[in-house]
Amino acid sequence: MKILTVPQKIQALRERMAAHGLSAWIVYSADPHLSEYLPEHWSQREYLSGFTGSAGFMAVTQKQAALWTDSRYWVQAEAQLQGSGIELMKLGAKGVPSLEQWICAQLSPAQVVGVNGMALSVAQAQQLEQQFAAAELAMQVDLELLDAFWTARPPLPQAPIYEHEERFAGAPRREKIGRVRQAMQELGASRHLISSLDDIAWLLNLRGSDVDYNPVFLSHLLLSEADAYLFVDEQKLSPELKQQLLHDGVVLKPYDAVQAVLAAQLADDACSLLIDPARTAWAIVQPYMKQVQLRLNPSQGFKAQKTAKEIAHIRHAMEKDGAALCEFFAEFERRLQAGEQLTELDVDSLITAARVRQPDFVCPSFATIAGFNANGALPHYRALPESHAMLEGDGLLLIDSGGQYLDGTTDITRVVPIGTITAAHKKDVTLVLKGMVNLSMAVFPVNEPGPNLDAIARLPLWQHGLDFGHGTGHGVGYFLNVHEGPQVISHYGFGRAHTEMKEGMITSNEPGLYRTGQWGVRIENLVLNQSAYKTEFGEFLRFETLTLCPIDTRCIDVALLTETERAWLNSYHAEVRERLSPYVTGEAKDWLLKRTKAI
Repeated sequence: MKILTVPQKIQALRERMAAHGLSAWIVYSADPHLSEYLPEHWSQREYLSGFTGSAGFMAVTQKQAALWTDSRYWVQAEAQLQGSGIELMKLGAKGVPSLEQWICAQLSPAQVVGVNGMALSVAQAQQLEQQFAAAELAMQVDLELLDAFWTARPPLPQAPIYEHEERFAGAPRREKIGRVRQAMQELGASRHLISSLDDIAWLLNLRGSDVDYNPVFLSHLLLSEADAYLFVDEQKLSPELKQQLLHDGVVLKPYDAVQAVLAAQLADDACSLLIDPARTAWAIVQPYMKQVQLRLNPSQGFKAQKTAKEIAHIRHAMEKDGAALCEFFAEFERRLQAGEQLTELDVDSLITAARVRQPDFVCPSFATIAGFNANGALPHYRALPESHAMLEGDGLLLIDSGGQYLDGTTDITRVVPIGTITAAHKKDVTLVLKGMVNLSMAVFPVNEPGPNLDAIARLPLWQHGLDFGHGTGHGVGYFLNVHEGPQVISHYGFGRAHTEMKEGMITSNEPGLYRTGQWGVRIENLVLNQSAYKTEFGEFLRFETLTLCPIDTRCIDVALLTETERAWLNSYHAEVRERLSPYVTGEAKDWLLKRTKAI
């Protein structure tokens, strides 16, 4: 089988475009569920461009090709796109055109832009239609062009689906479905289509492994007042699970039958369909837009606010994860001190091995980021067998990792010294730590938009003329996706709807600082929105820090900390020591006691 180069793939695409009368083709990083992380079958942008970052999209005309990605991936994209003929568009940088602006500048009126409507959200489609109409361009969404030359395209995943046990689930599926139906009734919607995989997994108390690191499965769910149709490959479910679903009123339909069933259900024009425009594929619902209500999936808000039962489980998962990290760091430091030659790849294998030994561990929650010195300056760097660094010499090692447990999802970043570090290293780490601590201590009104909190973490960096290019915090699921909405702590999220902070939400707190070609710093804990107090001015929330792992004080310039910041760190380390001590013994416990000493 002939393996095509990226320029050859682009040429093959152009030939298919010409055959269909298209002047441009758009490739999003998306699938029919608008997932952030994709099954290999839907990794079209990665296949076509060679760029492996998790975020980005591209456009191809008969003469030009361009790829947009954000600052986390600029260095990586520049390297991977070299020699491809694809121009890198630095998303968010000054003077860089949007995808729509770029296409409109390339084409003439009456020309046609193509995009696969199964990988295009309703919100994106409406935006494209508006922009292209102003430029007198047409849009075609019913084609799939890559199949003609992507001969080795991976098949759809076939991993089994399993029950999220009742002892772990926050509530029975009947109760969750009832809450969503109540929301439908309040909105006057007779039908509700859910295509987002995390919503379906949460709503039905089911889990799978169709997407790496995310315990979800390919499916759609159509709810009415009386019926619940799950569109899924039945071969993934055991006979017992099928019976349980049927008992709870969930009827199974073939995965690819969603459009046919939807057509029958909406034959009556009086029927209305509730969809989330950011999480529903345009091709599925385009014929019914006159009957559509565009709203956030009710389940997004419900699952973001963890129940008391879920929170109790998550605290336990954090204790197990913290114990695993104690074991990892103790072994890691012992092997370094013994003079072993370790690499970034060893960090990944050792930290995963430590988690595997914990009860109820399922898999990592994302690909471990272990970046030494310059590699740490790449926020989403991943060491590969063909490209990684030895841990030798002096500098900072950034480790961002997480675990999926049956009772919770973890995500943590720590920075540790290798060899001898400098005053400049310590200053950068301390400024990032100050931002993380400041946000940890924040108190704010209920329903305060998350983006408004971002500046609290950035202020210590801004005061030194420093900044970082990613958001400070993302929501985290409960044995679900490590990136979950709707809340976000990021100034990039200003103007976005549904970012209000509510009790029970779990969000990351992870300011950073990246010096290209030198080193990177990020310190990350997960925090829980908890009630703080009520006054005549309203209800206020505070953060409970959930993550339990020492922050390496060898990297800190204590003189730069205020007394309040130092007290917070000492209090945090005292809690880490108290809660993790029962879970560790031997060298892991010795390491814990050593690394949690007060400063």
